[in-house]
Amino acid sequence: QVQLVESGGGLVQAGDSLRLSCAASGRIFSGYFMGWFRQAPGKEREFAAAIIWGVGSTYYAVSVKGRFTISRDNAKNMVYLQMNSLKPEDTAVYYCAASTFNTIGFIGLYTKYDYWGQGTQVTVSS
Repeated sequence: QVQLVESGGGLVQAGDSLRLSCAASGRIFSGYFMGWFRQAPGKEREFAAAIIWGVGSTYYAVSVKGRFTISRDNAKNMVYLQMNSLKPEDTAVYYCAASTFNTIGFIGLYTKYDYWGQGTQVTVSS
């Protein structure tokens, strides 16, 4: 069993930065995929970024590549999402998620993720 708790959301202006944190409790195995997803009002949940816990390989959605950076601290069981050059279209609830069995081809598919945090709101004003 894995529990995830996000923090770090808030209201910022376009061009600002934010760092989201995800505290994971329970055993995180090296093969787990840890992801960040987001959901804007009236829209489906979409993939933002993911990292493979053991090797640290990272993957990004095209919409955030070059602006967002996902990282993890294995010792602290933490996952981070550094978000730079934020845009109004980045406004959403951001969720941390863990996938216990996945492949690279499905890394962005939210149904492959087994555990979810409660989400943290990020609002970017223009």
